[in-house]
Amino acid sequence: MFGLTEEQRQLQSAVRAFAEGEIAPHVSEWDEKSEFPHEVVKKLGEMGLLGVIFPESLGGAGMGYVEYVLAIEELSRVDGSVGIIVAAHNSLCTNHIMLGGTDEQRKRWIPKLASGEWLGAWGLTEPGSGSDAGGARTTAVKKGDTWVLNGSKTFITNGSHANCAVVLAVTDKTKGASGGISAFVVEKGTKGFRPGRKENKLGLRASDTSELIFEDCEIPAENLIGKEGDGFKDAMRVLDGGRISIAALSLGIARGALDAAMKYAQERRQFGKAISEFQAIQFKLADMATQWDAAQLLTMRAAQMKDEGKKVTLESAMAKLYASEAACRICDEGVQIHGGYGFIKDYPAEKFYRDVRLCPIGEGTSEIQRMVIARELLGSKPSRG
Repeated sequence: MFGLTEEQRQLQSAVRAFAEGEIAPHVSEWDEKSEFPHEVVKKLGEMGLLGVIFPESLGGAGMGYVEYVLAIEELSRVDGSVGIIVAAHNSLCTNHIMLGGTDEQRKRWIPKLASGEWLGAWGLTEPGSGSDAGGARTTAVKKGDTWVLNGSKTFITNGSHANCAVVLAVTDKTKGASGGISAFVVEKGTKGFRPGRKENKLGLRASDTSELIFEDCEIPAENLIGKEGDGFKDAMRVLDGGRISIAALSLGIARGALDAAMKYAQERRQFGKAISEFQAIQFKLADMATQWDAAQLLTMRAAQMKDEGKKVTLESAMAKLYASEAACRICDEGVQIHGGYGFIKDYPAEKFYRDVRLCPIGEGTSEIQRMVIARELLGSKPSRG
């Protein structure tokens, strides 16, 4: 276990107790119905978990990324859907306002988001630009003291339920990603702004993933976040922290799968003894636990460095890459250990297997992470914790 303070252990225990008491009884139902957990999200706001990494002066919990990782991990250990709702709200939407916004903008929006009064979304991905995020086609055109947005975003976590979204749009087609993309806050109810289709997903089904549609959507000029043309640059800074949250999501899902596999292996009997007594199963569990520990150490290193104010582009990409791919292997072995029971919904193994598959894709695919890591290694002297 990475060394934790007493306060961090208390937070970990509190979130674990909440997840087991308030989330666990409903996981299967939410998954089957693709039902968004409104009441749980409201309670998470009351606990301060929708403002973990933001200062108390803005209504946040005033904690750091280590605490944030612990919270996301414990929620995702029970239900990754809840973990990703909290992650997208904190490290994408709210954090973009925190990093790129003015003091006035922070005071305007962050208290509502950090308290859970509002839920946030972040709009970067488009139908034609996933990994090529700089290839966005959604446009924002200046019209007097307003900006007019046209286009659409896709795969947006919290999209249907968000009270506001930070949206990336092209403001100068001639400059591309290097200076032609800007970020805006668009509030729910703004004329010309609406959620589109809700996606029917493989996993994380209680989390809402939908389109955002902009049709001559006029927003005030003061809703521009950061300088005009700096949106893409700020988005890359946002993703440095966001990748830590996906690593934490991976850790939580994998921990749930490992715990379930260990429990099953000690209860399931074949040939007159528990299957945990067979070396084949023991080796699987050993590999799963070792990979989980390695992923945790990488993730905690990135979180600690982030809390120290250090650049974490390399470390967050490493943590996200390794944790997400290790989690997929762990969940796969979890199904295998369960045998036929791993393939049916009476046991949790199949849900962990479905949920985890998003982790090597969201907030930059594994292929993109390898590009980022290589660029950092070859282009600059890597920082080390």
